[in-house]
Amino acid sequence: MSMQPPRSLRARVPRALLEAEPGAQALPCGDQDGLLAVDLALDPETGRIRSIRPWTGDDGALPLLLPPLVDLHAHLDKAFSWRPFANPSGEMGQAMAANGREAEQRTADQVLARGEQALDRAWRYGLRAIRSHVDSGGGQERPSWDALQELQRRWRGRMELQLCALVPLAHWSTPAGESLARRLAESGGLLGGVLGPPFAEGYRQGSALRRLLQLAEQHGLGIDLHIDEADDQPGRGLALLLRELRRTPVAVPITCSHCSSLSLLPTDTQRRRAAALAAHGIAVVALPTTNLWLLGRGHDAAPAMRPIAPVRLLQREGVAVAIGGDNVQDPWYPGGDFDPIELLRLSVPALQLAPWQRQGLMPFSTTPARLMDLAWDGVLRPGAPADLIVLGAGDWSELLARPPQRRVLRAGRWLPPAPTQQTEARLASLEVMPLSHH
Repeated sequence: MSMQPPRSLRARVPRALLEAEPGAQALPCGDQDGLLAVDLALDPETGRIRSIRPWTGDDGALPLLLPPLVDLHAHLDKAFSWRPFANPSGEMGQAMAANGREAEQRTADQVLARGEQALDRAWRYGLRAIRSHVDSGGGQERPSWDALQELQRRWRGRMELQLCALVPLAHWSTPAGESLARRLAESGGLLGGVLGPPFAEGYRQGSALRRLLQLAEQHGLGIDLHIDEADDQPGRGLALLLRELRRTPVAVPITCSHCSSLSLLPTDTQRRRAAALAAHGIAVVALPTTNLWLLGRGHDAAPAMRPIAPVRLLQREGVAVAIGGDNVQDPWYPGGDFDPIELLRLSVPALQLAPWQRQGLMPFSTTPARLMDLAWDGVLRPGAPADLIVLGAGDWSELLARPPQRRVLRAGRWLPPAPTQQTEARLASLEVMPLSHH
């Protein structure tokens, strides 16, 4: 495999993620897959795209190409902790208990090692930015923040890493919570928390939520809440948030992660709730892997309910929606690997997305880039970074049919293949036995 920097690439690219140079002739429309065959001229010296021209030759053998993608919701501090803190029951209460045991023993060195592993994998798979929620408000706060802020420094210029404080909502009403908000205002970050069942009669969490909104407005900090991650008391967290925003309007950006139980409400109620979110400019992050795994376990047979945010309905009502990877090999979800292509492949059937349509791709690319306020929106145009994912698939059907091989270009240069020593060692240890015939 040649590792020489390429000067051009011919590929099929989503038309929704392509733009011509200002003043140049517009690029043609895409085909029925929403793809356009193009010839990208690259400048290895600057690491940027020099030009984009339609390719009029045979495109039957061209690979599918994507810009690097964005993950708006991860948990780097606890990633890869499944083995010592497994949750084989798959139940949310057991996940919380195992997470608590891990947090009690957590050290900065552990978080640093896990986070470095996560970012290296994400970089090689084709992510360019991650927002990570960080367990805070207890003994795990300082080691987790120290390690992840060190990773921000190490990866600056390669991977954009945003951090959001994850605490019980009442923590923001304490002196420790106010101190944490001041530190985030100085170092950068977001305020977060958990707003979900059980909801007391009259939604008594209102005062704690109101204090969070006041702190965010006071310090100019964005908010990203874990909200309605449940299969009961549907949509009550969102109802409470909207009620408090009418009382305490704020100008800071707000993201609602999960919103799983919203899908259990009657469709007309979902639409009204979504329209209210859009009116307030509130974004939603759907998290299919963890929610498919954790929720709807109250039935002995196949789960009757698999609550996940209703992405297509939210988009139709004007809500900005992103899709995140959430938990990776930790007590909340045993799988995942910070791989945006695998997340896309899972999300297409789980959320009934159509990647050949603009709204099917936006949750992985341009929408989270905007919500993270990244300098590059992720659209390929002349002058954009020559950061590309070249896939061993020619169209969406082939991408969905099997996990594709890939090559990742960063600043116009190929990344070396991801290390596979562990897998190779396991395969090498197998003894090949002759088949027995009976």
